[in-house]
Amino acid sequence: MPEKINKNCVYLVGAGPGDVGLITVRGRDLLGRADVIIYDNLASRELLNYAQADAEKIYVGKKVGSHSLPQDQINQLLIDKARNAPIVVRLKGGDPYVFGRGGEEAVALSDAGIRFEVVPGVTAGVAVPAYAGIPVTHRDFASDLAFITGHEDASRTETSQIDWPSLGKWRGTLAFYMGVKNLPFITEKLIAHGMAPETPSAIIHQGTTPAQKTVTANLTQLPQAAKDAKIKPPALIIVGNVVSLRDKLKWFENRPLFGKKIVVTRARAQASDLVEQLHQLGADVLEFPTIRIEPPTEMEPLYQAVEKLAQYDWLIFTSVNGVDSFFNALGQKGRDARALATVKVAAIGPATTGRLAEHGIKADLVPPQYIAESIVESLKTVDNLTGKKILLARADIARTDLRDQLQNLGAAVNDISVYRTVPDNTPSDEIVEALRTDEIDYITFTSSSTVTNFADQIDIRLLSGTKTKIASIGPVTSATAHTLGLKVDIEAEEFTIDKLIEAICTNEETP
Repeated sequence: MPEKINKNCVYLVGAGPGDVGLITVRGRDLLGRADVIIYDNLASRELLNYAQADAEKIYVGKKVGSHSLPQDQINQLLIDKARNAPIVVRLKGGDPYVFGRGGEEAVALSDAGIRFEVVPGVTAGVAVPAYAGIPVTHRDFASDLAFITGHEDASRTETSQIDWPSLGKWRGTLAFYMGVKNLPFITEKLIAHGMAPETPSAIIHQGTTPAQKTVTANLTQLPQAAKDAKIKPPALIIVGNVVSLRDKLKWFENRPLFGKKIVVTRARAQASDLVEQLHQLGADVLEFPTIRIEPPTEMEPLYQAVEKLAQYDWLIFTSVNGVDSFFNALGQKGRDARALATVKVAAIGPATTGRLAEHGIKADLVPPQYIAESIVESLKTVDNLTGKKILLARADIARTDLRDQLQNLGAAVNDISVYRTVPDNTPSDEIVEALRTDEIDYITFTSSSTVTNFADQIDIRLLSGTKTKIASIGPVTSATAHTLGLKVDIEAEEFTIDKLIEAICTNEETP
């Protein structure tokens, strides 16, 4: 049963430290129901993908030396929005009550008589070192843990709220938030109050994200090491003997695609599996959907084919999109999988076969290779196609090869469009800038249409002289890329997302 959501309420939601997977289930659910989302700089923009399309999204982020909106104005904004919108989500990096000024916002809401709730988040002081291979507690190294702001004005001595004498004698773990600028001051104060200069320490930039960068040194050397590595905010400082475990326990940075920037050109509706797998392997994914899947311009041929399914001997699917679109039309006509009882079904590739299975259909024929020629050869071995009626359910821009070859074998082929592939004119500024600065490691293409529409939107001359490699899902897609002047560096052995990812990982392993 869905959890009840209070109306005319502000939810102070912790977004976690950067990895979108670290937001709580409750926080993600609220993002999907919010009328207004007011978000910070440290909250991942990807989380906004969970929002409703018509939700109002307001950025109020703060960076060093730059505040888009002062805190008192943020407080008033929350109050004003709550009086007019049923559900307001205040999305804050990490946890709202751990150096997130969530307490100040909650007080302002309470004073204004506005109902609010707090949804705690995974705080950076625990998650970031964990992703860097540093457990903040360990029975042999640290039995206590302290979170400290590193943002306090270094000129404050008499009025400092930080108990430096106690911290200098601390034997557990210290986690300093927002301390890059004050790092020399922090290390000096700790050493001055008794902490050993050789104490292991670390500074972690953009922890839990593919841009994570970790620098370790002893307490005396850390400021210079951070400067040499050009560490900038946001970063977390960890001080304590637990840092010595990093070499054994680091895991996040050891993932096969860690830090690699990969462009996914697949239609947004189909991209989730590819994007998620790349994320899990450590990649920094830029989604640039070059195509969009839409229903056919004229639906009547598809509806007629659905009504006359019993007349066909074979029904052939060449993609997951074809399966989804066909069964959607089947449902619109008040029918289901039982309508396929008398027709044999062929499917190209395991993904298409799997999607059919989800609809209760086991494919009668799956060719060994995921190309038109292979399905023709396979059909010839199991059936005499002379006079057989075949229904091809596929995209409007599908190649004519399969239809022509089947007709040459004497089959009567009805080649219908069950979906259209249209250009998705997503703004390309981010991709163009990343190409110009040579930041992109791979561009993935999963169909010929993704290649064609990419070339229509991006000047492919930008790839010249860059480190960017082209990864193609198969020979047909690669041929389209070659025609457009793109060099294909990697091609999947099989026409599947899994094999495409495997090919990229193999390329990374190759010296």
